[in-house]
Amino acid sequence: MTKKKTAIPSRIPEFANREEEAEFWDTHSTADYEDEFKPVKVRVAKKLSEKVTISLNPDIFKKACSLADEKGIPLASMIDLWVMERLEAEGIQMNPSAPHLPS
Repeated sequence: MTKKKTAIPSRIPEFANREEEAEFWDTHSTADYEDEFKPVKVRVAKKLSEKVTISLNPDIFKKACSLADEKGIPLASMIDLWVMERLEAEGIQMNPSAPHLPS
């Protein structure tokens, strides 16, 4: 007869949302729960983007930074979105898998 392994209940509580989970991990060390973590396989994309350097008027740069902060997105992501929108306005079909950020 084989013995069944009984599942050991997790010491990590169930969370109602991400904020609740963040509060928990702000006050607890993951080192105390290492025995409960499972390894995962991760795939890393090789080249996600190309880089370009642009020079902006200091006033335009400050205003763009402020707008990105208001939207809660990185400046580079906002500019990338603007370029995609402009290309689409010019009739250039964009890759549907390209990332789109919320407004």
